[in-house]
Amino acid sequence: MNIHTYEKLWLIGAMLLIVGFIATITYGSVGLGIAMIDDSEETIDPSDISDDDRFSDPRVEQVGDNEYEAYVVAQTFIFRPDPIEIPENSEVTFQVTSPDVIHSFSIVGTNVNTMVIPGEVSSMTAEFDEPGEYGVICNEYCGTGHHDMEGKIVVVPEEEFDMTELSVDAPDQVDLGEEVSITATVTNGQLEDHETTVTAEIGNETFEEDVTIAGDDSEELTFAVDADDLGEGDHDWSVDVDDESESGTVTVGDDADEDEEETDDEDAAEETDDDTEQTEENDDE
Repeated sequence: MNIHTYEKLWLIGAMLLIVGFIATITYGSVGLGIAMIDDSEETIDPSDISDDDRFSDPRVEQVGDNEYEAYVVAQTFIFRPDPIEIPENSEVTFQVTSPDVIHSFSIVGTNVNTMVIPGEVSSMTAEFDEPGEYGVICNEYCGTGHHDMEGKIVVVPEEEFDMTELSVDAPDQVDLGEEVSITATVTNGQLEDHETTVTAEIGNETFEEDVTIAGDDSEELTFAVDADDLGEGDHDWSVDVDDESESGTVTVGDDADEDEEETDDEDAAEETDDDTEQTEENDDE
């Protein structure tokens, strides 16, 4: 059978187009590191989301070497957490749910785009190889503030990424002759050990302590100053580690005893009023 040259060219072109389409679809579904939604996740009661271990505190967790899970809550008209910070060269599985109405979780510039149904968990995995910022928007109309519902994903260089959390226990008031003691608990959310420096200031006193926190662990540090060295009055304190900071004020003096006396006087006055009311009721009877 004799095939005309032009027909051969058309056949070759059509075959190339078919191969190109197949290659494009394959790359879009596999090459970009996107895993599509499945229905294997259990449903949860939308009213109980705040009690669910995954979504009561929306956050990013490290679950493996360069592998992370982001627990995200989409609600009118915000995403939590916002921004979502992750390191470069990481694989992130987004688990998203909603406590109110239908939303969507769409990462601009990628093909991550999933519907978020109340009580159901939408799960998608994506790879982020380079630092940058990605917008997150809702493509499902969810109410009058729908047009303002947006968030952000920040991909930072690996050396700049940390998952440090800080909590501080400090007194509001200390008497002269005692110590002003501040306890800082530093938690490392990554699986690798984290070396950092904790800086604390109490009045005019400054402390610096280098600490190595094991992966997925925490360290407790205590900083103390004699109240007599600070003197009577209000004194500011602060604790800083990485990008975390806590601050407050402690009062040095004898106000604690005075407050206790005032409380006792108020209690005594209340008891007197109660006795008077009871006497008046008995007289009426």
